[in-house]
Amino acid sequence: MPAKIPFNKPFIAGKELYYVAQAVTLGNISGDGYFTEQCCRLLEDEFGIHRVLLTPSCTAALEMAAMLCGVGPGDEVIMPSFTFVSTANAFARLGAKPVFVDIRPDTMNLDETRLAAHIGPATKAIVPVHYAGVACEMNRITEIAKEHRVEVIEDAAQGVNAFYEGRSLGSLGALGAYSFHETKNYICGEGGALCINDEQYVQRAEIIREKGTNRSQFFRGQVDKYTWVDIGSSYVPSEIVSAFLFAQLEMLETIATRRRQIYEVYYERLEPLARSGLLRLPFVPPGCQTNYHMFYILVDDLETRDGLMQHLREHDISAVFHYVPLHTSPMGHRFGYHEGDLPVTEAMSDRLVRLPFYYEMRDEDQQRVILEVRRFLETRTPRSRSTSRAVREK
Repeated sequence: MPAKIPFNKPFIAGKELYYVAQAVTLGNISGDGYFTEQCCRLLEDEFGIHRVLLTPSCTAALEMAAMLCGVGPGDEVIMPSFTFVSTANAFARLGAKPVFVDIRPDTMNLDETRLAAHIGPATKAIVPVHYAGVACEMNRITEIAKEHRVEVIEDAAQGVNAFYEGRSLGSLGALGAYSFHETKNYICGEGGALCINDEQYVQRAEIIREKGTNRSQFFRGQVDKYTWVDIGSSYVPSEIVSAFLFAQLEMLETIATRRRQIYEVYYERLEPLARSGLLRLPFVPPGCQTNYHMFYILVDDLETRDGLMQHLREHDISAVFHYVPLHTSPMGHRFGYHEGDLPVTEAMSDRLVRLPFYYEMRDEDQQRVILEVRRFLETRTPRSRSTSRAVREK
């Protein structure tokens, strides 16, 4: 029997445990030690970010960004509904209302042409989410934000080592957030980073991150004692986590190269199905350099998607759909949204399948995935295909 193909498998670069042991030997494992500093400097230098602060998760980084922007009750924050719950939670927990905007059908990103119509007197920030490591149309988004004097906070959870017109994702808004969760390209189990590109936020970000104290200034010798000076929380990751992450970040380009190889094999071998109209492949606009975070396909409709996933499961291949749109969730309903409000988001969500994708994926396993996708889609009856297309075109 062929082995089961997982959807994801965390990659160990090689030096993780060695660096963890070093962190223990250095005697500072609680946070902000040698390896945290090394990770932050590497990210700043590699991606042109003014200041990077590691956090326990991307969720924590988004929460910090919301506090830094002064988000509170009565405010509105614009974002796509096709995103992870943390994007909305970071602002809703402070009393703000998420204002959901439909997505582009080509990139699955926030539709910049619909953005201006959703901005009002209560708008505090715009949160573009770079889906699958492909950049949103940031020139237009930042122009609109500047016109209306609102901040841009990039949810670049999937965008580490991806670029827009030569600039790294996470460096384009006033603030940005990275994820190093085990499903991402560069991992430490759970982890994240706050990217600060507007210098005015640096000092307060340090305070919020250190439970509302000026502890960072104390350790730099800028104050003779530290105390409670602002709101905050425990947003400093363990030094052990940072040591693990540093081993991954040292292999930025090695990991990126391997992921590109896997992505390109999928694209090349599935392109005949796309030409036949049986699926749609990911789209990367000109000026965008993806980090090959995932490989997804879009099929005709929900019935086809569920059938394909079932077929793959029966052949011991784990494939998944992605986000349930937030506006259709119970919390979305509490904010006044309903099914049908964002038709593109709902249609794309119903059609998307993410295929297995991880650094150590064997060639023969990838060929098995491709074979079973082709078998299912090519053997569907002509009637089922025409019915699917009729549903899709409505």
